[in-house]
Amino acid sequence: MRSLRLSSLALTAALAMTMTACGGDDGDDEVAAPPVDTAPEFAAGSRMAELAEAGKITVGTKFDQPLFGLKGLSGEPEGFDVEIAKIIAGKLGIAEDDITFVESVSANREPFLEQKRVDMVVATYTINDKRDMVVDFAGPYFQAGQDILVAKGNPKGIDGPESLKGKKTCSVAGSTPAETLQTEYGLTTADLQLVDVYTKCRDALANGQVDAVSTDNVILSGYVDAAPDDFELVGKPFTEEPYGIGIPEGQEDFCDFINETLAESVQDGSFEEAFKATAGKVIDTVPTLPAPRGCDK
Repeated sequence: MRSLRLSSLALTAALAMTMTACGGDDGDDEVAAPPVDTAPEFAAGSRMAELAEAGKITVGTKFDQPLFGLKGLSGEPEGFDVEIAKIIAGKLGIAEDDITFVESVSANREPFLEQKRVDMVVATYTINDKRDMVVDFAGPYFQAGQDILVAKGNPKGIDGPESLKGKKTCSVAGSTPAETLQTEYGLTTADLQLVDVYTKCRDALANGQVDAVSTDNVILSGYVDAAPDDFELVGKPFTEEPYGIGIPEGQEDFCDFINETLAESVQDGSFEEAFKATAGKVIDTVPTLPAPRGCDK
């Protein structure tokens, strides 16, 4: 089992981004399908060979997070995580029509991988030591930071996690942000309402049932972009959240393959294209791919 080895250099240099709304975007742009290798060659017995021979892959992702994984009008999930999954599948010779996307909320990502109900999880999935005890991670491919969403005008005067005590805050059960609020900032059940998906938190904030929502800034920025007259970000990220691609334990070859594919996607431009067509509608700086953490046990 691997230990978590995200270097401080990778964390510091991974992203320097500005969260801004991009005007003039009607949100109807389609993402070009990534290229699909027609005759990929893999070592016999490797996980890649198994998937390529099967000609299909099952991917866990979020269905409720704008910009990264949101179930669109077509009934299919859309976003940067979805496009990353398509890039990886394409290198396996698997077309997007042969990808089955399964909704993976924060609490079921590890169980889905342990039970092998999915082949990988690409779902704003923060790499941390606790999760690394039961699943493995490729990447990271993106770095976010935890922030706070409040009603427009910030009527409760919330200026950071320390000011959430005594307020009603919503987050998702089984998520890193919820655990951070509990362990690092002392929020109890009196302060913190936990639900299964972030859209319930968003709706509770809109209805005045809670005072704040806390999770990764990129997720919250999607809600602000969709309803700028209703919500705003406090805008003071207080954690580092490296997003990785979860895979079942014992697939070091698949982990290496994913890391190589991510690096190639930067070189061939597909990483940038996928970002600009999804999260880049709100985040105006294309992120630098963080240094891979390594796949050795």
